[in-house]
Amino acid sequence: MVHKITLQAGKHVYFGSDSHLGAPTPADSLPREKKLVQWLDEIKEDAQVIFLLGDLFDFWFEYKTVVPKGFVRVLGKLAELRDSGIDIYFFVGNHDLWMNGYFEDELNIPVFHQPQVFEINDKQFFIGHGDGLGPGDKGYKRMKKVFTNSFCKWLFRWLHPDLGVRLAQYLSVKNKLISGEDDAKFLGEDKEWLVQYAKRKLEEQHYDYFVDIQLNEKSKYINLGDWIKHYTYGKYNGLKIELKSYKEK
Repeated sequence: MVHKITLQAGKHVYFGSDSHLGAPTPADSLPREKKLVQWLDEIKEDAQVIFLLGDLFDFWFEYKTVVPKGFVRVLGKLAELRDSGIDIYFFVGNHDLWMNGYFEDELNIPVFHQPQVFEINDKQFFIGHGDGLGPGDKGYKRMKKVFTNSFCKWLFRWLHPDLGVRLAQYLSVKNKLISGEDDAKFLGEDKEWLVQYAKRKLEEQHYDYFVDIQLNEKSKYINLGDWIKHYTYGKYNGLKIELKSYKEK
């Protein structure tokens, strides 16, 4: 399925990823959350569409009647932007893949668990969270099979939220699942799984952007970076996409 978007004059598409709110502690995370909310507040003037490409939270698990404590600032801002008419699309990452209806029901924000194709002003965008794509990352792929297994999720729900959330947050930080400096280094096309994945997809059909590494003269792969140290985001004006760094005003 191809989702089609036609940009209005003077409007833009924004892309953000990997905020890992809540890590390593709520107190340490709070300044990043405030900065993210400030960015969202600033771009609302010319944003028509916002893509959030995973790991907004360092841990998120929805019990049937409980969602993780905190994040009220960013959730409130997303609700405000969505209510104002700005389209927002959320792609789950490896830290918040347990989305189960809260964003759709409470915020009216569609949630995708797999990469999607968007046609924006006649340009083809292949959009998704990068973890687990490509030929490598076998450890994460095995972990994902366990974490997304219906029986395993059912067992986890039997843990009291105070215990389950605390345990998951501890394991997340202990295993260094938030982005670090090593993740920002480009290892070369032969060692970059996402570049290999994108090239294989190009063998099936043409895409203009994989949301900066040039794949060929007509297609580009965009790595959005993170909102932990780099505070980078993508901006598309209908003609070209740019990778920008957020600077507080």
